[in-house]
Order: sequence, then C-alpha cells, then structure tokens
Amino acid sequence: MSEVIFRGGTILTMDDEFSIATGDLACRDGVLVQVGGQYTPQDDDYSVLDAENHLIMPGLVQSHIHMCQTLARGRADNMQLLDWLHKVVWPYEGALSREDLAASAKLASLELLMGGTTAILDMGTVHHSDALFEAALESGLRATIGKAMMDEPDPAIPPGLRESTKSSLEESQRLCKEWHGRSNDRLRYGYAPRFALSCTDELLAESVRLARQSGARLHTHTSENRAEIAEVKRRKGMDNLSFLHKLGLSGDDVCLAHCVWLSESEKDLLRDTGTHVLHCPSSNLKLASGYAEIPELLAAGIKVSLGADGAPCNNNLDGFMEMRLAALMHKPRAGAQSMPASQVLRMATRGGAEALGLADQIGSLELGKKADVIALDVSGPHCVPVSNPYSAAVFSAHSSDVRHVVVDGKIVVRDRELMTMDHPLIVREAQKRADKLFARL
Repeated sequence: MSEVIFRGGTILTMDDEFSIATGDLACRDGVLVQVGGQYTPQDDDYSVLDAENHLIMPGLVQSHIHMCQTLARGRADNMQLLDWLHKVVWPYEGALSREDLAASAKLASLELLMGGTTAILDMGTVHHSDALFEAALESGLRATIGKAMMDEPDPAIPPGLRESTKSSLEESQRLCKEWHGRSNDRLRYGYAPRFALSCTDELLAESVRLARQSGARLHTHTSENRAEIAEVKRRKGMDNLSFLHKLGLSGDDVCLAHCVWLSESEKDLLRDTGTHVLHCPSSNLKLASGYAEIPELLAAGIKVSLGADGAPCNNNLDGFMEMRLAALMHKPRAGAQSMPASQVLRMATRGGAEALGLADQIGSLELGKKADVIALDVSGPHCVPVSNPYSAAVFSAHSSDVRHVVVDGKIVVRDRELMTMDHPLIVREAQKRADKLFARL
C-alpha cells in the first residue's frame, strides 16, 4: 500500500518534548505525513489499521541482539559468561550449518517483529552470515548486522569458529559490500569484532579503519564480567575500554554491549567520545554479571540504549520485558525517582536509533521520518485504567499486546499475525533443527 493509516489512538511521538498526540497517524510511500488529528487518504491505494484504545509508538530499536543464538534457547542456563561461551555457545555456533543459522534467524525475526521490535543491531557468528541478512530481508525487519570476528589463536575457541585475520577481514568486507544499504537502506552492515579476548590487536584496529571507510557501525562486547576484565588486564596491561579506545574503538559510531564494570576514567571516556552503551538487563542478571550503573551513566550524558542480547542468556528477545526490567532494577540503589518510564521508552526507541546511526530516520514519530510504527493494545485488564501512557507502555504492557507493526511503511504484523513469513513453519523448522543440532553436540 502506498498509504498506511493508524486510525485513532494515543500517539507517543518520542520527539524532543515527549509530545503526545491523538487521532490518526499516516505514512505515504514509507514516510510519515501526519501525526494526530484526522487523516483523509489521498488516493485509492491505502490500508487502515484500527488503533482505537491503542498506544501508537515508534517501533522498539534493540541495539544488541544475537539472532544466530536463538536455537540455543534454554541450553545454557545457570552459567557465568566465560563458561557459558566455552561450554555451550561457542560449540553451538561452531556446529551451525547455513540452514541451521537461517532457521535461527527466522525464528528471531518472528519473535522480534511480533513483539514490536522493528530495528536491531545484530552480531552474528563467524560463518554463513548471508543467512542472517536473508532472514531480515524476507521478514521485513530493519537490521544492522555484522559477522562475528574471532581471529585470536585461542585453544578454547572450537575449530568451527577459528579464522585467520585475513579471512575475517575479507569476509567482513564482502558482506559490507553486498548488503550495506540494501532494501531502501533497511539492511546495513556493522563490523563486529566479538570482544578483546577473541580478537588480535590487528583485527580490532583494521576493523575500525574499514568500518569508517565504508560508513558502517562498530559493534563489540566489553566489561561484561569481572573475570573477563581481569583477563583483558592481564593480557593487555590496561582496562578494557582504555584498550579498545587505544585501537580506535570509541566514538559516536561505536556500540559497546554491557559496560557493567567501569572505572571512573572509563565513564569519562564514554562521555567524552560519545560512545554508545548497549544495556542488556536480563542477560546481565541471568549470567550473574551484575548491572551497569545506568542512572549514573545517563546523568553523566552517556548515550544508552537497550537490547535483549541472545536467547541463551535471556531467554527471549522481548523488548518490553527489557524496558520493564531496566526501569525497575536500578531503583533500590539509585532511588524511586530514577529511570522514569518516559526515559526508559526513549532508550528503547530514540536511544536505539542513535546507536544505529539512524536517529534522523527512525526512533520518533515526526513528519518526514521513516514509518517504523507499532500499535500497542492497552485495553486489557493488566493495563486499564491508562492514566499515564508511558507508564502503561513500560510497566504494564506485554509484547503480546502488540497488534500492528509497520516497518519502512509496510505492514509486517496485522492483528497479531505476521504477514511476511509462515509462522507455524518457522517454529516447526526451528524445533527440528535445534533437536538435531544438539543431538550432534
């Protein structure tokens, strides 16, 4: 449809003033043309989505996801980070066939879109990364994806994940050339060296050079776990963020997942360089990593967004759960007034758009921006009465309350039904492949 109209509702624009409008929201050819009031279609090619008793919001933007890990849901419980990697996740990733990875990515795309997430920053695994882009292309998801880069000659890394520096860089360049900017710029590339312990200094530094040469994002993990930090300090002789900064991994185009354990100088570095922190509350709690000092980081002017991480350390990709947890987990320490719902919703929308380098296009509902929009049904007993729409979205609503989803002006979920892929087939294929994969392992 050239025009899509959300008819009636409360519109959380997430603009600079946190403006709330009522009435219709309309897009034409993928661009927002009306926010509030009553909209009359301009031609015969249009579709109307009923949004009465709904919150109309920007789609959630999750800035740290691993679609490749979805088939390992529930397989790595009760472990801390390094054991989680060495005993389950790396052997699993090393055993993935291209078909396995496709099934994992399709299942993730299904879960994300039906839960109101319209855009992600994703780190894949070492091989078969085209399958991730193909799943995002088919599903309608907006995705910035990078293959995981791991060239450190570490015996703990299984053979299926080992690669040379040269092959890692060449494959990343190929993927960037093939996919960056595809599908009306809905698909983009992000260079993704996994973390300091799995990458050589040469790989990290060259990733920075190549990413900036091509206009791609940089995406890695840092300071998630105390044992990880201690090992980085032993090998590199400095703190994690300081080491990454030395090699160029800091700045507005750099996205650092977790940042749970930071020194004061590292916090200053994040603020001064404009580097993005990707907060993953469920993952950090489940892996017993701790919790990032998000209220303090925000107060210091550090850029923060939200992500669910991967299914083996969460165990879901539910952006609404991450919002609720992020809003609640810091209050006992930082105070009841910390992390108000409006601020958390901003992290989950505009904050994520900023991390992806797309804040001028998505993350808020403003005229001229791309139409990545969701309608959230707040008529259920767990939401009524709706006295504060931000509170309803963050504290009361569930991902299952998402009724309609539009990405780039195209309807991908209508009346809670995915329009772009075969939902039952995806679920059956994912279960079958997961069973066979773990039987092999």
